[in-house]
Amino acid sequence: MVSFKVAALALSLSLAGSALACSNNGKDGFLPENNFYIPVGKAFGGLSEAQFNSSLDRVIAIYEPIIASMGGNLVVEKKWDDGTVNAYAQQSGKTWKVSMFGGLARHETITEDGMSLVICHELGHHIGGAPKIGGSATSSGGGWGGGASASNWASNEGQADYFAGLKCLRKTFLNDDNARIVTALNAPKTLEDACKKSAKGDREDAALCIRIGMAGKSVANLFSVLSKLPDTKFETPDASIVSKTNDAHPKAQCRLDTYFQGGLCEVSFNEDVSQTDEVKGTCHPSLGHKIGTRPLCWFKPKQ
Repeated sequence: MVSFKVAALALSLSLAGSALACSNNGKDGFLPENNFYIPVGKAFGGLSEAQFNSSLDRVIAIYEPIIASMGGNLVVEKKWDDGTVNAYAQQSGKTWKVSMFGGLARHETITEDGMSLVICHELGHHIGGAPKIGGSATSSGGGWGGGASASNWASNEGQADYFAGLKCLRKTFLNDDNARIVTALNAPKTLEDACKKSAKGDREDAALCIRIGMAGKSVANLFSVLSKLPDTKFETPDASIVSKTNDAHPKAQCRLDTYFQGGLCEVSFNEDVSQTDEVKGTCHPSLGHKIGTRPLCWFKPKQ
């Protein structure tokens, strides 16, 4: 596991906490509220400004017209000079905002594909579908930011993660030479074998799946470092089973499992998810799917 060596930076973070991410209080985000800060010039690894911008721009180019067709105006704030280690999503009327920060990009665990996953997660809060935060009788965590009258426009944390691998990264990476790209990623055998099996012999589909998994591993490494928890592994999925859907941040291993399963799902990325129906456009047990489904460590499927 990668270690972070900027000893002068303080950290106060619990990834196992119950805070809701990407909230309109401007504190919680892709990560729970934390005081980690990486200013320009203090990175040991991570991305350059050009890499930060390019990893975001390719996703924006795809989803700006999609969001416009849904009645929203996508505004992405690319705050390279801000050392905040987080990312946020907010809605105000027709303005659907995503805020991305250079501090997150400068963390040594983050790859360009990992950064693309982060913006995909934030877009997933806007259009990632059901389950929504506070929008289900089976979900925990209350309304948006707490309170029964809070807005439930946002897909919950696990669903935003699932959407990132299920739809967004697939669209983003589709036309790349993924078979070549994954040769340099040193992917674990468990990931490679699962993707090859899911792809049923299609080399490009397998490579796309592997690349999504490794983007997930990039951000999972970040979760592990910041929370000072053991490294996440594809070989050791979270075996816990929730009694009701959890709207808040799942634990690091559970989040990696979610990216992994999103990449494995055989449902086409062109089949849209539904903002009200958790089944449409997804791999779901009710449809007979055995792989590619949302992990039970955060998701309670409807019967």
